[in-house]
Amino acid sequence: MSASLSRPRVGVWLIGARGSVATTVVTGCAAVAAGLHPPTGMVTETPPFTDSGLPALSDLVFGGHDTLDCPLPKRAESLTAGGVLPPGVATAVAAELATADREIRPGGPTPGDTRSEAGLITAFADDLRDFMHRHELERAVVVNVASTEPASQRPDAPLPASTLYALAALRAGCPYVNFTPSEGMHHPVAAREAERSGLPHAGRDGKTGQTLLRAVLGPMFAQRALTVRAWSGTNLLGGGDGAALADPAAAAAKNAGKERVLADTLGTVPEGEVHIDDVPALGDWKTAWDHIAFDGFLGTRMILQTIWQGCDSALAAPLVLDLARLTARAHEAGASGPLGALGFYFKDPVGDGPSGLAEQYGELIRFGRRLGQADGEGRRTRAVRGTEETGGAL
Repeated sequence: MSASLSRPRVGVWLIGARGSVATTVVTGCAAVAAGLHPPTGMVTETPPFTDSGLPALSDLVFGGHDTLDCPLPKRAESLTAGGVLPPGVATAVAAELATADREIRPGGPTPGDTRSEAGLITAFADDLRDFMHRHELERAVVVNVASTEPASQRPDAPLPASTLYALAALRAGCPYVNFTPSEGMHHPVAAREAERSGLPHAGRDGKTGQTLLRAVLGPMFAQRALTVRAWSGTNLLGGGDGAALADPAAAAAKNAGKERVLADTLGTVPEGEVHIDDVPALGDWKTAWDHIAFDGFLGTRMILQTIWQGCDSALAAPLVLDLARLTARAHEAGASGPLGALGFYFKDPVGDGPSGLAEQYGELIRFGRRLGQADGEGRRTRAVRGTEETGGAL
């Protein structure tokens, strides 16, 4: 691993802790830490981050909130049966899954929940503080991996659950990462609190498949001076995500990030839309198809089509582990505000930064280098002053 085993342990508090992504995160972390599988897909386990001072995978302690009551070991069995987890791994790390499951607390609001928004925030923050106290953790990172919420159209609407969790993270003094398209820290109430807190935060909506390709292909067309006339796409997926995105308002929230990548890399939004279809039979697997119409020299019309077939949970899990480690280290080093250098991981990133994947990767490498050079909390004042001048970067 890239971190010393003598370093203090770090908490990773997952919102949606019994979902497919969270279960794959906990299972995968335990399997890689035990040497059962290589860290495929984890950028933080590549040589550029060896000296970044990141917490070791073996030093991560998991807990979280969820409204479901299916235990993690049982959920891992289901994912194994569906081909998401390789045979035998869930059994090999059953003790780690059971330990994490004991740290999952009831989420909310649930149907019939009579607690006020303030009461829910207080309860969630108390759960976080208790988790950190019992495990003697110096810090914990809250990561939202719950199902996508419908975008609210009413200014007087109740705070969405993702924002309640974000506010609870801030109250407990925890950095926050939004891996979903849900509002979370983007809500004006949470945004104001985040600015006051000085805590680092990152998001939103993890870039795992179709939009990852868009972040590569968009700059390609722009750099080769090829005019994109239309860019249409279709997503077929099942599981909890498919069911959640069957709601048009939730799908609209998801598609906003996909469109932003094209707007930022092409300089314009071409014709076309992304359609999301719930196909329960696909389970945790997804097929994403893009149809790109573009003009070449002398107006010659051409077409590029791409097909991406993958498992969202297996694509997302290594990114969640990367983000938890990078954000924890940034917090330790005194970073504050939006971590724009983590835009490599998101469709709709916070803070300033490039939009093309290659440029985002370069910024991430530089960020990892700065983390390795940064002082820890013993000289926190100077580090924080530096982040105020550079919008969250060290």
